Amino acid sequence: MFRHSFFGLVAALLAAILIAPAALAANPHFVVDPTFTVNANGTVTVTGSVAGLGNQNIDVVLTAELNVEVLCRNPGGNIAPGQTQQTTVTGTQSNIEVKNGRASFDVTTAAPALDPTLTPKQLGCPNNKWTPEIGAVTVVSATLQIIQPAGSGNVVLEETFTP
Repeated sequence: MFRHSFFGLVAALLAAILIAPAALAANPHFVVDPTFTVNANGTVTVTGSVAGLGNQNIDVVLTAELNVEVLCRNPGGNIAPGQTQQTTVTGTQSNIEVKNGRASFDVTTAAPALDPTLTPKQLGCPNNKWTPEIGAVTVVSATLQIIQPAGSGNVVLEETFTP
């Protein structure tokens, strides 16, 4: 009887050891919805926290769809509104340390740019003597991808937000 109980106990311990690592990373989730900030230069910064990650470091990839106001400056220096252009910008924060299955991130996109293949008139200015500039930037939607382990390309959590 003792021998049967011993082998049963060993089998149960082995099963627990093999299952436990998978359980640690079984439920990656945002602790609270991330915070979105449009910076003065038009970049977008997203901060947040993720739990349920296990122990391997992560990368966070941010892809933001933006509405960018085009301002038109005439040769005399006066500014008039043009049109709104949609653009996509991205940013990555790499190799973020995970502690106790949790990590905080602070990722910023590149600054939006006007399409260089379009003329000022195509961007909404009255004629091509005007100079287009970026005005107000608003976030239409933003997708966050959590990649684990860092550098692997293995997306363990992806969510799109409409701030």
